[in-house]
Amino acid sequence: MNQNAPLLVIAAGGTGGHMFPAQALAEVMLRRGWRVKLSTDARGARYTGGFPHSVEIEQISSATFARGGLLAKALVPFRVLGGILGMTSRMVRDRPRVVVGFGGYPAIPAMGAAYLLRLPRMIHEQNGILGRVNRLFASRVDAVACGTWPTDLPEGIEGHHVGNPVRGAVLDRAGAAYIAPGDYPMSVLVMGGSQGARILSDMVPGAIASLPAEVLSNIRVSHQARDEDGARVTAFYAEHGIDADVQPFFHDVPRRMSEAQLVISRSGASSVADISVIGRPSILIPFAAATGDHQNANARALVEAGAAILIPENRLDVPTLAEQIAMVLTNPQGAEMMARAALTCGKPDAAQALSDMVEALAEKDKT
Repeated sequence: MNQNAPLLVIAAGGTGGHMFPAQALAEVMLRRGWRVKLSTDARGARYTGGFPHSVEIEQISSATFARGGLLAKALVPFRVLGGILGMTSRMVRDRPRVVVGFGGYPAIPAMGAAYLLRLPRMIHEQNGILGRVNRLFASRVDAVACGTWPTDLPEGIEGHHVGNPVRGAVLDRAGAAYIAPGDYPMSVLVMGGSQGARILSDMVPGAIASLPAEVLSNIRVSHQARDEDGARVTAFYAEHGIDADVQPFFHDVPRRMSEAQLVISRSGASSVADISVIGRPSILIPFAAATGDHQNANARALVEAGAAILIPENRLDVPTLAEQIAMVLTNPQGAEMMARAALTCGKPDAAQALSDMVEALAEKDKT
């Protein structure tokens, strides 16, 4: 790697919703000849397996008020301040050309340091509602890129709609041919995300088990379940003779999604982006506890396009879910229309558009 190449620092938190678009930006910027450094915490580092090897991963000290006891919460400001001071020292040494934050508490040190040093900086918000950290920095950056449109922004803040960048592995499957449901093996992909996955583990297995026998005999399920739910979900599928692969995390989601006749998912921004770019029918269950109900906003475009069925969490039960699954899997023409409609919502060029914003910011700083 050319050490004279411009350096981009990406700051992202510890969930796939922040890390996957960060990875997509890193992939494009490396191809454009930049060096890339990722600033995250230990949770975020778990999602870095798919990042290009030339990305330098830097684990930093940060903290959140959302976890821990009173003492841990009391120490949060000091840990955050320590992280900012540490990052300030590193940035004085490295002098990144641009710093991009994707949200999450681990993004605070890098974004705070960039603000103190007046480095060119921007944020990308994946959801239709700004997360807490991005809201904190929205008025303290040079540009705000939005993955979902419209995005609810503070008064006076202008957003640029670029879409949610998807990883190269998703782009490789963009618009993959859809095989409509029929009297042959069919795949159902179940994704709960890193938050709020339990209700899907509670409801989906029972709903699938109650499908008509002629549908059930053809189904294979890929079910992403949290560690603490995995054993009971696996046991339930086995007891009902359902062919199921249950794992806490799928490293090959793009392949599984492209082979699926139906996706059942929370409506996290990255999941919605993947579904839109690959083009698959979906049943979306927004996470009710999401900040500002942003998962409902994320799902809006797919639902309005006729590509997705939305079931609010407070209306989710086994009979309702089973009815919707059966409606998709017994209606090949309707399922095919949903798959095509999903593609109309996708923005496969989002990573390129975001990269253009990064380079424009770097050029602006030169002048």
